[in-house]
Amino acid sequence: FSGPFTDVVTTNLKLRNPSDRKVCFKVKTTAPRRYCVRPNSGIIDPGSSLIVSVMLQPFDYDPNEKSKHKFMVQTTFAPPNISDMEAVWKEAKPDELMDSKLRCVFEMPNENDKMNDIDASKPAPVLNTSKQDGPMPKPHSVSLNDTETRKLVEECKRLQAEIMKLTDENRHLRDEGLRLRKVAHSDKSGSPTALALRDNGSNSLPSLLVVIAAIFIGFFLGKFIL
Repeated sequence: FSGPFTDVVTTNLKLRNPSDRKVCFKVKTTAPRRYCVRPNSGIIDPGSSLIVSVMLQPFDYDPNEKSKHKFMVQTTFAPPNISDMEAVWKEAKPDELMDSKLRCVFEMPNENDKMNDIDASKPAPVLNTSKQDGPMPKPHSVSLNDTETRKLVEECKRLQAEIMKLTDENRHLRDEGLRLRKVAHSDKSGSPTALALRDNGSNSLPSLLVVIAAIFIGFFLGKFIL
């Protein structure tokens, strides 16, 4: 019997009849209160086998105490007509009885065996077999990209505001130039004042166009980098 013995421990006993006659059997034990035997008696046909279950009841196991429990399987040839099994055993002669004695052995599993049983009962870890197409970006690099993108967007907005401001100034200067031309036409063509105003208007427009062209070039370069 293998422990632990905190619960019922069952061991099977196989009985075989090698003769050509029916055999009656009976199982006895020196500790009937400690064991439950099913079946404890019966008949085995010629050439047949029978399984007997021996159930040990729970008890406090002491490894230093040797087991003194014993079993005995007693057999005899069955008479032609069997009506009472008890009468068969009472009427059987001693020379007609055969018996086999067995000694009970109690064993406790080793600590290593316990650990192996515990490991075997644990479910195997499930491996994640999903594959990634590429390495996942690090969170730090993602935040840096977001910061750079935000800075570039703000720079583009600032450039657009400057372009709108310069456009308004250009419109204002253009309107002023048209007004000065009208005044110049109304005055005499040889007047020094008209010539000076004409020169100022013509010099202001090219310089303004150069500034606007430079801003547009910077804006398009920024979009290309994005």
